[in-house]
Amino acid sequence: MSEEQIEKGLKVEEDLNEQRIDEEDTVENPEELDKTGRGRPGRGTGRVFFKKKVCRFCTQKLKADYKSPEVLRRFTTERGKILPRRITGTCAKHQRVLSLEIKRARHLALLPFVEK
Repeated sequence: MSEEQIEKGLKVEEDLNEQRIDEEDTVENPEELDKTGRGRPGRGTGRVFFKKKVCRFCTQKLKADYKSPEVLRRFTTERGKILPRRITGTCAKHQRVLSLEIKRARHLALLPFVEK
């Protein structure tokens, strides 16, 4: 390859890189920019507010009992797995009791081990 061809190739590559950078930084709608006027649209502080989950057993003074499968079924998935605390909102104490009661109900065939 001659020096001219090499220089043309480098120039074309530089032009492509500049176009890519320009495409990334352009915003069609100025309202889509964040509050500072910089950055990409939809990027905020990352804070998501949600309602704090409370333990139903603590607030309603309920007791987890293996003889009430309709209550225990609310704390299992469709496939029969026990839901974790972060999803159900139960406290640690009642989650331990709840898992024992679900296992006890499964053993007595009141709840299925696996749903179909």
